[in-house]
This record gives sequence, structure tokens and C-alpha cells, in this order.
Amino acid sequence: MTALIDRPVATRRGLMLAVLLLGQFMALLDTSIVNVAMPAVGAGLHASGAWLQLVVGGYLVAYAMTLITGARLGDLYGRRRMYLTGAVLFTLASLGCGLAPAILPLVLFRFVQGVAAAIMVPQIISLIQAHFAGPARAKALSAYGVTLSAGQVAGLIAGGLLVGANLLGSGWRPVFLVNVPVGICLAILVPRSIPADRPAAARRLDLTGLALSTCAVLLLVLPAVVGHEIGWPLWTFGCMAAGVVLAVVFVRFERRTADPLLNLEVLRARGLPAGLVTMVCTVLALGGFLFAFTLHLQTELGESAMRAGLTWLPFAVTFGLVGYFWRIVPARLQHLVVPAGLVLCAVGYAGVGSFRWPAMVVAGAGMGLAASPLVTQSLVNVPLPRAADASGILTTVMQLGQVGGVTIFGTVYLSTHSFPLTHWAVALMAATGIVAATFLARTVRPSAVRRRGASS
Repeated sequence: MTALIDRPVATRRGLMLAVLLLGQFMALLDTSIVNVAMPAVGAGLHASGAWLQLVVGGYLVAYAMTLITGARLGDLYGRRRMYLTGAVLFTLASLGCGLAPAILPLVLFRFVQGVAAAIMVPQIISLIQAHFAGPARAKALSAYGVTLSAGQVAGLIAGGLLVGANLLGSGWRPVFLVNVPVGICLAILVPRSIPADRPAAARRLDLTGLALSTCAVLLLVLPAVVGHEIGWPLWTFGCMAAGVVLAVVFVRFERRTADPLLNLEVLRARGLPAGLVTMVCTVLALGGFLFAFTLHLQTELGESAMRAGLTWLPFAVTFGLVGYFWRIVPARLQHLVVPAGLVLCAVGYAGVGSFRWPAMVVAGAGMGLAASPLVTQSLVNVPLPRAADASGILTTVMQLGQVGGVTIFGTVYLSTHSFPLTHWAVALMAATGIVAATFLARTVRPSAVRRRGASS
């Protein structure tokens, strides 16, 4: 009888998770799918390199600078409502991108896409935390972790296939229009699959914190995105320095205000700080590897967009399989999978220059072991009332890490034109993450969990 009762519940939760991850996948797809299409966009709209940089960077800048606010909006107005709002706005912006007649409207619609993604994405972790518990939550967060990086890699593959196919002579436009049917599905399924939640009516939006955080992220991210294209003038470094100062002011203000935009007390959750540092190293390495290797394939090796995209297939397949099935590792050893995964990532990144396909398989397996349990283990001790804060911090760190990886390792590659130097530098960054991952492993190893249970 219990099994008969639990089965419909499991089915509803499965549908809810699928709908949530579909939105996450759509948003992540757009962080990388455009990279492969840039040559076609430039030729089709007669755009300069600076404009193309804004097509890529406009999305990243808007996404990063709005994420913390997006997380708080879910608390204030309802997580389901904001998830649906973000999905609909993202779909409309994607339609605008796909139909853009010139480069300026394309850049503007990309900015709107980034804002929409920032409204939608932070609700996902919060909704998982609210509607899943125990083993079900752990499995849901594992699937979420797989989606995080799989979406970026899938974007490279999908971008290459769509541009190479040139459907009905449409060139690059399907890269954006592919989101429209997905968004329509989300608009239909979200109200049917995700229960309505009650917003925190007593809370207000921290406008001062909003202004400080938005300006700080904008000053940090925008120069990083466009710096290399315009030759790193002095003002770019001045902006980034000002961004660091504003970030410090934001932290001090949030600690003193009664109703903060981001409650920094969440950082006291055991394992979250170590998880965030590990996440930074992991995403910095992945972002740099995605950017530099794709550019190397197309510019130095002369491969087509389709072939460059398909080169990522072994990475994506092994990443997805390992990321989903990592729980077959014995429970007594699961706390070690993140550092073990980063070891494999470092080996794969280091070897890709000499052993392309085997190295891609090893790196993909490493990301599967690292990324999926990393999200689960980082959030395992976060209390439900702090879910929005944890979501805002985690998603912002991932986005800033992605931008930082492209900026740091992209600059190394574009300045030296040496892919061997770049992929070894990426491997070193992944190896650095092993140290932080070791501290995270100590907080989630079975003996530590038993001691916390006994003390409580």
C-alpha cells in the first residue's frame, strides 16, 4: 500500500525536477551555444569583434549582476511565480535575438536574456530545497549538478550542429530560436507541476544592497568581458578595483542591515565556504578550457563549427554518465569523489594536447565526479530558511567563475597563441581546487556526519 501511495508522489516530484532542470539547462545552453556561432553572426550582421564580444558578454554581465537580486525576488514574490516569469521573459528575449535585424537589437535582447536567466535560475535550488528532502534531495541536487556543466558543453555541440546545418538558410538564428519551443513547454508545465508557494510578505527588497551589489558585479564583470578585445586600457583596471571596493562595502552593509538582500549568515553553514572555493577553482578551469580549446580547434586547427562542437561529445557523454551514477560509489567513500574528480580533471586538461580523445574522456569523467556531488555536499548543511541566500551566492560564484575562466585563460591563450601553455595552466587551476575539496570532504565524511548527529 505504501508503495502505491509513494509512486504518484515520486512521479510528481520527478516531473517537477525535470521542469526545473529544463529551465536551468536552457539558461546554461546560452552561455556557450553562441560562442560557436560568433563567426556566422559577424558575417551575417557585418559586426565587428567588439560588437560580437558584447553579444557574448552582454548576457554574462546581465546574468551575473542580477543573480543575487533574482534569488531574493523569489522569497518576496514567490519562487514559482518568479521562475515562470523568468522563463517567459527568457523565451521572448530568445525570439527577439533570433529575429534581430541588426547587431544592436541582438545585443539588447541578449542583455534581456541575461536578466531573465538571473530571475529564473536562483529559484531552482530554492525549490529543490523546499520540495525535496533526504535521499530525494540528494539525488535532485546530483541531477542539478550534472545539468550545470552539461548545459555548457551541450551548448558547444548544439551550436556547432545548428550553425553547420544552416536550416532553411537561416544561418545562426536557430541558435537562439531553439529556446522558443522549450520556453513554451515551460510556460505550460510550470503551473501544472510546481506547487504555489507563499511569499515572505513581511520582508522588503533591500534597495541599497541591490544598488551596491549590481554596481559591484557590473564593475568587475564588464571590464573582464571586453578587456582583451579593446586592449586592456587603464580604465578597465580602475573599474575592477572600484568593483572590489564596492563588494567590500556591500558585505559590510549587509551585515548591519536588518533585512539584507543577502544574509551572509548562510556562510556559517558547515561545508559551504569550502564548497564555494572548490566551485570557484572548478568553474575557472572549466570556463577557460571551454573557451580556449574551442577557439584552438576553429582558429588554429581550422575545424568547422560542427566538427568543433562534436569534438566535445566524449567529454559530454562521460560527464553526464559519471555525474548521474556517481552514487554507486560506496557510501564510506563518497566524501572523496570531489577531490578524486578534480584529480581526473587536472590529468585530462594536461593531456588534451597530446591525447585528445582519451584526455576528453578522462576530463569529462572528472567533471562528472566533481561537479554533481560538489553542489550536493556544499548545500547539505544549509537550513531551508537560508536556501535563497545559498542559491544566490552559489549561482553568482559559478557565473563569476565562468567569466573569470574565460578572461584569465582566454587572455593567456590570445596573448601567447600557445594552447599547450593554456591547457597546462587550466590543469594547474583544477589541481588547486583539490586542496579546497579536501577540506569539503572532511565536513561530509561519514564519521563527521555521525558526530554532528550525536551532538545534536
